[in-house]
Amino acid sequence: MSKTTATTETKPTQTTEHGERGPAMAGCEIFVKCLEREGVETIFAYPGGASMEFHQALTRSKQIRVVLPRHEQGGAFAAGGYARASGKVGVCMATSGPGATNLVTGIADAYMDSVPLVAVTGQVPQAMIGKGAFQETDIFGMSLPVVKHSYLVTDINDIPRIVKEAFYIARTGRPGPVLIDVPKNVQQAKTQPVFPKEVTFRGYTPDKRADDVALNEIIGLLEKAERPLLYCGGGIITGNASQELRDFVELTQIPVTTTIMGCGAFPETHPLSLRWLGMHGAAFANWAVSGEIHKQGDKVVVEAPGADLLLAFGVRFDDRVTGKVDKFCEHGTIVHIDIDDSEINKNRRVQLPIVSDIKYALGRLNEMLRQRALEKKFPAWHQQIEKWKQKAPFSYRVTEEVLKSQHMRDHMGGHSEQVILPQQVIELLWELSQGEAIITTGVGQHQMWAAQYYPCRHARQLLTSAGLGAMGFGYPAALGAKVAFPDKQVVDIDGDGSFLMNIQELATAHIEKIAAKAIILNNQHLGMVMQWEDRFYGGTRGNTYLGDPQNMKQIYPDYVAVAKGFNVPAERVMFKKDLRAALQRMLDSKEPYVLDVITPYTEHVLPFIPAGKTVAEMIWKA
Repeated sequence: MSKTTATTETKPTQTTEHGERGPAMAGCEIFVKCLEREGVETIFAYPGGASMEFHQALTRSKQIRVVLPRHEQGGAFAAGGYARASGKVGVCMATSGPGATNLVTGIADAYMDSVPLVAVTGQVPQAMIGKGAFQETDIFGMSLPVVKHSYLVTDINDIPRIVKEAFYIARTGRPGPVLIDVPKNVQQAKTQPVFPKEVTFRGYTPDKRADDVALNEIIGLLEKAERPLLYCGGGIITGNASQELRDFVELTQIPVTTTIMGCGAFPETHPLSLRWLGMHGAAFANWAVSGEIHKQGDKVVVEAPGADLLLAFGVRFDDRVTGKVDKFCEHGTIVHIDIDDSEINKNRRVQLPIVSDIKYALGRLNEMLRQRALEKKFPAWHQQIEKWKQKAPFSYRVTEEVLKSQHMRDHMGGHSEQVILPQQVIELLWELSQGEAIITTGVGQHQMWAAQYYPCRHARQLLTSAGLGAMGFGYPAALGAKVAFPDKQVVDIDGDGSFLMNIQELATAHIEKIAAKAIILNNQHLGMVMQWEDRFYGGTRGNTYLGDPQNMKQIYPDYVAVAKGFNVPAERVMFKKDLRAALQRMLDSKEPYVLDVITPYTEHVLPFIPAGKTVAEMIWKA
């Protein structure tokens, strides 16, 4: 954390027709003052030659805490975790060249999942741009496909306007990342800044509102429907519309399913929740959308029809949700509300597209429904959904394959009854944390199990790299979430492969005293890739074993020893009888903590709809 002895400004500002004029300052000081004016309290920043002016200015800020990650990617993911958990704009910073390129994965993650982020990079002096200078890269050009907007600052007087615009763009409309690249000479120059009071953009209208005619049409469709279903995504959460969604459900009694990004947008413990859908989502949620169907030879047999009206709110019809997209809710009418008009009819053509801020649209629908209540509450549809829930809940069991596996022979010493399945770990964590922890994940099987077995009651409770699927996201994101909410329990549920990718952030956790916890579901494999190998490649292992092939009886690497090398408490659990107490010790710790839980590599995530397939081809039980 940076120590502070003075402010970045020595004289009061003066009000002018263009804004507030401050005293003469260096560009780096102006930049820090702009961050303060935007309410920034934390920045995840790794210094270097082209950004050290910023860091010098930050030492004089009394408002901004600087968290030093041990890798720029860790800093970008931490800023993303901070933003996802809090709803505020996350801020990260790096130097030019490799520092800037190391941010790109975190920026792309924020872009795919609509996370408000401002990424700041130092750049070589303007006179050296384009000449192959030391640590020069065109980060402006490189980042263009994965940002909402980019800036290269060429005039020190533009800094106040650019910073204010960047934060406005990042947090309004469909949120997303903005990059600001600042050459070193601009950071060092001096001027009297003018801080604008507000910014406007010609053609940028983030506050989009549905008209009443379209919203009335939705109510008309509801009055005719027999099997309506809500399909909600991350847009509900980023739009801060969770309460409006809940009110809408209470008024209409329409069941709700979400994407994995939408987990917690509606309480998953509510009777009308169908949890989440898609490739590894609940079988009953997938059936509710497209019907309970299965293949008999070349024929598709319909056991029960799915939704006749699908209200798709704040979603983008991602391929991991839809499978073969033209078969997704093939026989239903689809209404799509989204704030981003580029998502309308992009992946799935719909019958009623509406471009609108979802909080406004739901709020206005609720007003209309209070004046014009629906007469029916769909009892037959509720009964069908309850039958599906009873038929195919999320479930697991210790199979003969697990008991006879190499894992059992090598590590369990024949104590087969003591094997720990990954699903058990998450269920027990939910119980011990009373379902109130903020959960982050890496990417892979553990990510799916976390979403399946830790039902979210609240928005911003499950933080996961859903669109980009970036391994290494989990622990840095947990650090960011814990900085945002130091009094909440924050737990990273991770895999051994994902955790290793940013394991250096344990140093950040220890030095910065950020008590984020990590559970490693350690099966010694790249589990999700291995699952696909088992299903589609005859079990041939194509570089998916992460342990030591020369000594497969040894668990490698030793995460407990590594964690302790960072002065982070850690322990390993191999037997079910030891799990509850170990989880409780982790939760009770006032420090960061790593719990390495050894699990079998033979376990597959179910349900499973193979990529590009339909619900008819879903594998939903072992």
